[in-house]
Amino acid sequence: MRVLFVTNGHGEAAIADRIAYELRAISPDARLDHLALVGDVASETMHEVGPRQIMPSGGLIAMGNLRNIAKDLRAGLVGLTLSQRAFLRAARGSYDVALAVGDVYALVMTFALRTRSVFVGTAKSVFVAPYGPFERLFLRRASACFVRDEPTARALRENGVKAESANAIVDLFAMPDDPAAAHAVQGFTPALALFPGSREKAYDDAAFLLEVAREVARSWPTLGAALSIARGLDGERFALEAERAGWQVRATGDDAIPFVLSENGREIVRAWRGGLGPLLARVALVLGQAGTANEAAAAAGVPIVAFERDGDGNASWYRRRQRGLLRDALAVLPGNFADAVRGVGSILEDSAQRRHMSEAGRARMGEAGGAQQIARRVVSLGVGA
Repeated sequence: MRVLFVTNGHGEAAIADRIAYELRAISPDARLDHLALVGDVASETMHEVGPRQIMPSGGLIAMGNLRNIAKDLRAGLVGLTLSQRAFLRAARGSYDVALAVGDVYALVMTFALRTRSVFVGTAKSVFVAPYGPFERLFLRRASACFVRDEPTARALRENGVKAESANAIVDLFAMPDDPAAAHAVQGFTPALALFPGSREKAYDDAAFLLEVAREVARSWPTLGAALSIARGLDGERFALEAERAGWQVRATGDDAIPFVLSENGREIVRAWRGGLGPLLARVALVLGQAGTANEAAAAAGVPIVAFERDGDGNASWYRRRQRGLLRDALAVLPGNFADAVRGVGSILEDSAQRRHMSEAGRARMGEAGGAQQIARRVVSLGVGA
């Protein structure tokens, strides 16, 4: 069986990797390829194919974000899209199933292969942004359509789309344990996770999250945090910028925990390059400017705090959308430093609020098993090809 995953975002690539993991378990001899429409992140399970290029927006060009669209156009978006389309046309006959993970644009790109297409919708929901009439025209052409919640699937079925609910994001943390994660938070009570995201802006967001964690730690003698560094980002750059901000930086030579940040000899932050699941199982709170990683935390029952840091008001749609999806599992605090520190401290002191946030996240994200459900459908379609 030959499967091509087509993704249009960093989080979407992580979801595709998780589905590919399940596919490999069911069909060990399957050929699993990956075309990343956005970015240049290597997969652990799939073979990377086709043209790729890092875009300034990191894929965030929805909701009329003209500034990001203009940046991507100047960086060669049109040429990249045309070359990716040409690659897909040339690959006709090479794949039994194409799996589009992300939005309808990724699905439309798979149609160039003229094979069975499966759609996995990751962002849209009737809770924040339902699929419109134009999108439904394309969804009807998919051999299978999976969306993140049952109300969205039901709305699509009422409009002629054979949709099912399967939220594979829930499965991102349901992976085998990694003992190294215990070392990443050893001695930290409470332990926090810092998720700066996976785009270029992550370096700047990490600097802010680190400062918040450092200030909060001054009132909590045993508090510490693990800074998650996404695949494709430069760990040395994070360490260098932390050193410039006054942190004491110690390189460890450990691939999973490459460096440690201290203040006055006290370890406060350890960098983490492992999987999210083992880390989420060990932390009390996430400070996250991420997308998919924040949702994975909600699914794991970990409360999340995000910050309104975007100077461009047009960019705040993303955080509002995430708040609409996660509701009480996510607290969005002002981006000024004093309010951010005060807000995080307040949540840490309120165990009842954290418990409510935890329960809300699990309820909103649904049950695990979506990745396997999708993988089984892909196999059934591929066998019949």
